[in-house]
Amino acid sequence: QVQLVESGGGLVQAGGSLRLSCAVSGAPFNGYAMGWFRQVPGKEREFVAVTSRSSRYTFYPDSVKGRFTISRDNVENKVYLQMNSLKPEDTAVYYCAAKRTYSGGIIYKQTDEYDYWGQGAEVTVSS
Repeated sequence: QVQLVESGGGLVQAGGSLRLSCAVSGAPFNGYAMGWFRQVPGKEREFVAVTSRSSRYTFYPDSVKGRFTISRDNVENKVYLQMNSLKPEDTAVYYCAAKRTYSGGIIYKQTDEYDYWGQGAEVTVSS
Protein backbone atom coordinates (compact mmCIF):
# COMPACT_ATOMS: atom_id res chain seq x y z
CA GLN A 1 0.00 0.00 0.00
CA VAL A 2 1.37 3.37 -1.04
CA GLN A 3 1.63 5.93 1.73
CA LEU A 4 2.65 9.57 1.61
CA VAL A 5 3.36 11.42 4.84
CA GLU A 6 4.02 15.16 4.90
CA SER A 7 5.92 17.01 7.61
CA GLY A 8 7.43 20.42 8.19
CA GLY A 9 4.39 22.65 8.26
CA GLY A 10 3.90 25.37 10.83
CA LEU A 11 3.56 29.05 11.53
CA VAL A 12 5.98 31.54 9.98
CA GLN A 13 6.09 35.29 9.53
CA ALA A 14 5.76 36.86 6.12
CA GLY A 15 9.11 36.84 4.36
CA GLY A 16 10.21 33.71 6.16
CA SER A 17 10.91 30.21 4.92
CA LEU A 18 9.69 26.68 5.50
CA ARG A 19 10.63 23.33 4.03
CA LEU A 20 8.01 20.65 3.65
CA SER A 21 8.96 17.00 3.36
CA CYS A 22 6.96 14.08 2.04
CA ALA A 23 8.07 10.52 2.74
CA VAL A 24 6.80 7.86 0.34
CA SER A 25 6.56 4.18 1.15
CA GLY A 26 5.10 1.10 -0.48
CA ALA A 27 5.99 2.09 -4.04
CA PRO A 28 8.96 2.22 -6.42
CA PHE A 29 9.55 5.91 -5.81
CA ASN A 30 11.50 6.56 -9.00
CA GLY A 31 8.49 5.40 -11.02
CA TYR A 32 6.42 8.33 -9.85
CA ALA A 33 6.23 11.98 -10.75
CA MET A 34 5.71 13.95 -7.54
CA GLY A 35 3.66 17.07 -7.03
CA TRP A 36 2.69 19.54 -4.36
CA PHE A 37 -0.72 21.15 -4.11
CA ARG A 38 -2.38 23.44 -1.59
CA GLN A 39 -5.90 24.14 -0.48
CA VAL A 40 -7.69 26.73 1.60
CA PRO A 41 -11.20 26.21 2.94
CA GLY A 42 -13.88 26.83 0.36
CA LYS A 43 -11.50 26.73 -2.59
CA GLU A 44 -10.31 24.09 -5.00
CA ARG A 45 -6.99 22.38 -4.51
CA GLU A 46 -4.33 24.39 -6.31
CA PHE A 47 -1.23 23.14 -8.11
CA VAL A 48 2.04 24.37 -6.58
CA ALA A 49 4.91 22.36 -8.05
CA VAL A 50 5.82 19.14 -9.83
CA THR A 51 9.01 17.21 -10.46
CA SER A 52 9.53 14.43 -12.95
CA ARG A 53 10.79 11.01 -11.96
CA SER A 54 14.44 11.89 -12.31
CA SER A 55 14.15 15.55 -11.26
CA ARG A 56 15.10 16.57 -14.78
CA TYR A 57 11.90 18.55 -15.19
CA THR A 58 10.12 20.83 -12.73
CA PHE A 59 7.26 23.24 -13.16
CA TYR A 60 5.64 25.95 -11.06
CA PRO A 61 2.71 28.31 -11.48
CA ASP A 62 3.49 32.01 -11.60
CA SER A 63 2.15 32.45 -8.07
CA VAL A 64 5.14 30.61 -6.55
CA LYS A 65 7.77 30.68 -9.29
CA GLY A 66 11.06 32.04 -8.01
CA ARG A 67 10.04 31.51 -4.37
CA PHE A 68 9.32 27.76 -4.12
CA THR A 69 11.60 24.90 -5.13
CA ILE A 70 10.64 21.26 -5.42
CA SER A 71 13.28 18.56 -5.12
CA ARG A 72 13.39 14.84 -4.56
CA ASP A 73 15.73 12.23 -3.17
CA ASN A 74 15.27 8.94 -4.98
CA VAL A 75 17.42 7.13 -2.43
CA GLU A 76 15.55 8.35 0.64
CA ASN A 77 12.17 8.21 -1.16
CA LYS A 78 11.33 11.77 -0.25
CA VAL A 79 10.16 14.88 -2.00
CA TYR A 80 10.66 18.37 -0.63
CA LEU A 81 9.14 21.79 -1.10
CA GLN A 82 11.40 24.66 -0.09
CA MET A 83 9.28 27.78 0.38
CA ASN A 84 11.01 31.16 0.62
CA SER A 85 9.73 34.72 0.81
CA LEU A 86 6.44 33.44 2.12
CA LYS A 87 3.35 35.61 1.89
CA PRO A 88 0.11 35.50 3.89
CA GLU A 89 -1.64 34.28 0.74
CA ASP A 90 0.52 31.15 0.85
CA THR A 91 -1.41 30.07 3.95
CA ALA A 92 -3.03 26.71 3.17
CA VAL A 93 -2.91 23.00 3.78
CA TYR A 94 -0.19 21.58 1.55
CA TYR A 95 -0.48 18.12 0.06
CA CYS A 96 2.07 15.98 -1.71
CA ALA A 97 0.88 13.65 -4.44
CA ALA A 98 2.29 10.81 -6.50
CA LYS A 99 1.61 10.00 -10.14
CA ARG A 100 2.60 6.59 -11.48
CA THR A 101 4.12 7.21 -14.89
CA TYR A 102 6.37 5.61 -17.47
CA SER A 103 7.17 9.01 -18.90
CA GLY A 104 10.10 11.03 -17.69
CA GLY A 105 8.98 14.26 -19.27
CA ILE A 106 5.28 14.87 -18.83
CA ILE A 107 4.31 17.58 -16.38
CA TYR A 108 1.23 16.79 -14.31
CA LYS A 109 -0.69 19.79 -12.96
CA GLN A 110 -4.21 18.51 -12.42
CA THR A 111 -5.41 16.91 -9.21
CA ASP A 112 -7.23 14.12 -11.04
CA GLU A 113 -4.00 13.02 -12.71
CA TYR A 114 -2.49 11.87 -9.41
CA ASP A 115 -2.85 8.42 -7.91
CA TYR A 116 -1.94 8.91 -4.26
CA TRP A 117 -2.13 11.76 -1.76
CA GLY A 118 -0.75 12.59 1.64
CA GLN A 119 -2.82 13.76 4.58
CA GLY A 120 -1.67 17.38 4.33
CA ALA A 121 0.55 19.75 6.28
CA GLU A 122 -0.76 23.08 7.50
CA VAL A 123 1.21 26.21 6.68
CA THR A 124 0.24 29.54 8.19
CA VAL A 125 1.99 32.76 7.19
CA SER A 126 1.33 35.71 9.46
CA SER A 127 1.53 39.30 8.25
